[in-house]
Amino acid sequence: MMANLFSVFDPCTGILSLNWMSIMIFMLMIPKNFWLLKNSNMIVFNILISKLHSELISLMKYKGMSLLMLSLFMIIMFNNLMGLLPYVFTASSHLVFSLTLALPMWVGFMMYGWVNHTNNMFVHLVPTGTPSILMPFMVMIETISNLIRPGSLAVRLTANMIAGHLLMSLLGSNLDTMILVLGMILFIILMAFELAVAIIQSYVFMTLTNLYSSEV
Repeated sequence: MMANLFSVFDPCTGILSLNWMSIMIFMLMIPKNFWLLKNSNMIVFNILISKLHSELISLMKYKGMSLLMLSLFMIIMFNNLMGLLPYVFTASSHLVFSLTLALPMWVGFMMYGWVNHTNNMFVHLVPTGTPSILMPFMVMIETISNLIRPGSLAVRLTANMIAGHLLMSLLGSNLDTMILVLGMILFIILMAFELAVAIIQSYVFMTLTNLYSSEV
């Protein structure tokens, strides 16, 4: 049962499997600029970008990071949303996808910080006001918390995307025809919840990455 349950997340469905190509499907969703007048998708897209950009500016330490963070948000959000459609592979439910996004960003921040701002990086290891006797322990705690940041980013995204899919798979395989109407109502509520989770998790990933970059 468990093997069949988790098989919905198996990317290997054949020798010529193209499941991972779904990562690039977001390119089909980006509004095009060839229209004479802006359509509704383009208007919503521009409003979303401008709102996020204005929020990122207040947290951003370095200029030019907004483009990187917004691109990260869009890639994750579109992959999460596409995974809610039937027969579309959910790439964000795999650690391979989330770690590929989180680990290079974290390594880049750490390399830049330790090379260019070495003293500031050492200062971050000991919070202000720490007693002298606790300083060695605080250095260990801060170092460990710093090392697990890419893992926490990746696992948070993956676990939240897996949880909703598993719940819908369990309910879909155990529904009787007697409670089909009740099951459909429950599925509609779950789909609305998963839609919110898909957007919120991409926003959380972008915001935490931006906060980590501001500490360098």
